[in-house]
Amino acid sequence: MIFRIGRRPDPWQPPDWSLAGSDGTFGNRFDNQDGTYRVLYASSDRLGCYLETLARFRVDLTLYAELSEIEGEDDFVPLGHVPLSWAEPRILGSAEHNGVYAELYGSEWIGLLRQELASDCLELGVSELDASTLQQSTPRALTQRASRLVFRRGLDGIHYHSKYGHDIWNWALFEPFKLLPKDARSIDLADPELMTALAIHRLQIGTR
Repeated sequence: MIFRIGRRPDPWQPPDWSLAGSDGTFGNRFDNQDGTYRVLYASSDRLGCYLETLARFRVDLTLYAELSEIEGEDDFVPLGHVPLSWAEPRILGSAEHNGVYAELYGSEWIGLLRQELASDCLELGVSELDASTLQQSTPRALTQRASRLVFRRGLDGIHYHSKYGHDIWNWALFEPFKLLPKDARSIDLADPELMTALAIHRLQIGTR
């Protein structure tokens, strides 16, 4: 079973091609630059969905660093705010899936990518390719080219550790999607997994 937070009414509806940027992608880690296939992002549990989608509301590290330099006792820890409006248009879906997926951060795939994407790395100013390189937020073009390589080898997507914790497993599912949707429900603000994600990211739900 996998989970995904998407827009109403169908959390498994891929983004419309008209929304793609000038580079042909939707700006995500394993999107396709050629416009050949779309990618849906999901997680093995609800916690992973919340961690991924709420990360953008976290307090900036600069503020934490500045507060730590203040002398004297201070128990105040600022929390980021998630607007209540974030939950309203979104829906949490679950689905069964099948197919063959690349464990992209595994040793065999890293060895393959290092050889196959050597020229791409040099073009993008990447001096070495390893697991830490693939987990970096930039350059997205590198992981997008890795996605294309996986697709061309006939696999159905990518299975990978979340950058928010290696106890979280995420999925990048290639079109055509091998999915059997099971359930879709509104975001439950009392969901224990949501509460855990908020605590991890030091966030709180706002009043509007």
